[in-house]
Amino acid sequence: QVQLVESGGGLVQPGGSLRLSCAASGSIFRINAMAWYRQAPGKQREFIASTTSDGNTNYADSVKGRFTISRDNAKNMVSMQMNSLKPEDTAVYYCNAGVVTRESPFRYKTLEIWGQGTLVTVSS
Repeated sequence: QVQLVESGGGLVQPGGSLRLSCAASGSIFRINAMAWYRQAPGKQREFIASTTSDGNTNYADSVKGRFTISRDNAKNMVSMQMNSLKPEDTAVYYCNAGVVTRESPFRYKTLEIWGQGTLVTVSS
């Protein structure tokens, strides 16, 4: 069983900063890409940022220059530093990861895992 647990959400004023973290635990052989998504009230879940196991990153245009994703492979963690926050950044933020588990000595399985989400509210 593999799970992702996010932390770091909360209430922040416009222009402020927050740092989200996500820790993976369980029977993990390897983690491929890790990413952050968000879902605002009444909207579909959208991609925010991702990072590969070797550190390549990708960002949505809406957060480029403001958000920075990083990961610690040794700790199976991914973080996202969010600066210059705007009211439109208000959403539930979800961690996502492609996790490889080992079912037997020569059999592996890749799972897409989601965290439970953490709420970020940007408001004065």
